Order: sequence, then C-alpha cells, then structure tokens
Amino acid sequence: MRHRFTDWATYQYRESPPATQRAFDRRLVFLLRDLRHPSLRAKKYDKARDIWQARITKGWRFYFSIDGNTYIILSITRHPK
Repeated sequence: MRHRFTDWATYQYRESPPATQRAFDRRLVFLLRDLRHPSLRAKKYDKARDIWQARITKGWRFYFSIDGNTYIILSITRHPK
C-alpha cells in the first residue's frame, strides 16, 4: 500500500506538536503494513463517505480513506473527547 496527504492534512501535520508528528510517523508505518494493527485501533468513522479513523495517541486521531492501493490521509486532529 501507498499513501498520500491532502493539503489540509499536510498543514495539520506541520502544525501539530513534534511528539505527535513522531507518533503519527510510527502509526503510518503500521497502517502501510497492516490496517488491523492493534495500536491503530482503526475503524470506519463515516460509512457513507468511506472515511476511517485511527489512533495516533490518546489525544490525537487521523482520518483517512482508501482508494485502490492508496491510503489518503485526510486529517490529523486532536480527539474531541
């Protein structure tokens, strides 16, 4: 699998704290290897639009969609809870 970022996700990544960036980088490797990796806790977030959510840290999540063999990273944001 491959990945690409939307412009919005690129902006959010750059604006996130360095520790969150490092954690995201590790999670991206896990995602590219196995969507079902336990630390991702990946799940369908919006079935109608085919958007997934995965965990970066306890307080951060990223959202992505799948297009063929490419993960499209849509957003990197704080968890609302």
